[in-house]
Amino acid sequence: MQKIRGNRPERLGAARGRAAVAAATALAMALSGCAVGPDFIASAAPDVNGYTKDKLNGTSGAAVQGGASQRFVKDLDIPGQWWTLFHSKGLNRLIETALVNNHDLKAAEAALKVAKESVEAQKGFFYPTIVGSGLATRQLTPTGTIAPVLSNNASLFNLVTPQVSVSYTPDVWGLNRRNVESLQAQADMQRFQTEAAYLTLTSNIVLGAVQEASIRGQIEATKKAAKVMQDLLVIIKKEKALGQAAEADVAVQEAALAAALAAIPVLEKQLAQTRDLLTALTGGLPSEPVLETFELRALHLPEKLPVSLPANLIWQRPDVRAADENLHSASALVGVALANRLPNVDLTANAGSSATTIAQLFLPGNNFWTLGGQITGTIFDGGTLMHREAAAQAGYVEAAEQYKSTVVNAFQNVADSLRAIQHDSDGLKVAVAAEAAAAKSLKIVTAQYKLGQVAQAIVLVAEQTYLNAVVNRVQAQALRYSDTAALFQALGGGWWNRNEDLARVDSVAQAKIIDLDLYPKPKLVTGEDYVITPAK
Repeated sequence: MQKIRGNRPERLGAARGRAAVAAATALAMALSGCAVGPDFIASAAPDVNGYTKDKLNGTSGAAVQGGASQRFVKDLDIPGQWWTLFHSKGLNRLIETALVNNHDLKAAEAALKVAKESVEAQKGFFYPTIVGSGLATRQLTPTGTIAPVLSNNASLFNLVTPQVSVSYTPDVWGLNRRNVESLQAQADMQRFQTEAAYLTLTSNIVLGAVQEASIRGQIEATKKAAKVMQDLLVIIKKEKALGQAAEADVAVQEAALAAALAAIPVLEKQLAQTRDLLTALTGGLPSEPVLETFELRALHLPEKLPVSLPANLIWQRPDVRAADENLHSASALVGVALANRLPNVDLTANAGSSATTIAQLFLPGNNFWTLGGQITGTIFDGGTLMHREAAAQAGYVEAAEQYKSTVVNAFQNVADSLRAIQHDSDGLKVAVAAEAAAAKSLKIVTAQYKLGQVAQAIVLVAEQTYLNAVVNRVQAQALRYSDTAALFQALGGGWWNRNEDLARVDSVAQAKIIDLDLYPKPKLVTGEDYVITPAK
């Protein structure tokens, strides 16, 4: 066994050892200059000029709340808080509450934090690992069997050994860089998934508010139509008392009134369920009240609607951006699988000193160091690494097809929203005309019935027609608002205009409603309807 020497200077050897470690580290870093596997290139936008095959002009208007004409404006920017364009303070307050309290959004933010920390953790492998240790023992040497280990021939002694160990794996083939690249892409994907959660939450609240307003309007319209039926029932009962109407006439009118009133409990159930949904979206329980109520008359319909350039859509949509980052991650994993098939280099070194007392630790002759290097490579593994690389390549193809599918769905969402806005505006115009005609018909028929010129059956048909027309008009009004909200959602919701505001807070959920005047004025294409033409 080597004796611990306390009087032989070895400083020159230690200096040479440190120089060797530095040289080896420099060499390893020089070798870490390449990364095997494909270098990711972001996908290009589809080569199209529009979202639909034919021309889309502005919408038609109707003389009713929510019936304003709307026009499509090419490349009109979307504000970060697009829902404020409905000019509803109650809606703004409700969304503000949801952004602070919604649990799904908080979970998405926590997942983003996990992804970011995972990236930083992986980056640590770019650097050497340094471990310090200290060992203190008291030993008795069996001098009858082996010679004493100390220079003073003592058999009972203390031994203190502090040392530092350094290990480093040079990233020769870019294995760690590809791992970091993959994790960074996953973190970016999670960031866009968080944006998608934000957009989904705000859109669902807007749609829920519109749904509530629609149901309230339908209840009001049904009660209004029932009031007309009730007034006619009073007249028929008076006529029966005078002998001018039969009991059957009264029964028929009562049945018609009951059928109209039967729709009210169904609508009230839908209203209660919608209110429960809004409570849940704001992070509350169904037993907790929703302080805001919504009616169609309190909502403003935006008259200028943005239509982003198709080339910009893949940049604006959070789901498309997330799919693109997923593709990026899959590309990096191909490099990881390839690098795992190549030899690895490991460098190790340790240095320390060993002495019988702490005071002697730094005396010449008590220090020691070792320096080592190792190259390892797989010779045979039954094809495991080969098949893992093949699986990574297949995973890239899978991610590419998923990305393409997401892009197709994004363009379909925009096209469907544009079509819905145009056709539902025509539907509202027709519904308003139908309601006016039904109201006029009912008024005429009721007057004729009082004069005995028409049968009661004709009055009942006119009453039912009027009731249906009023409900259809309310539903058509609500569609104008929900179609508009769906377009903002389909175009990405303007998250890129919200980043500056979110930089001032720690999380997405802490962002407050900001007045639109605080935003830079977007580039407007004014006085020009957006004509969507097919790609050549």
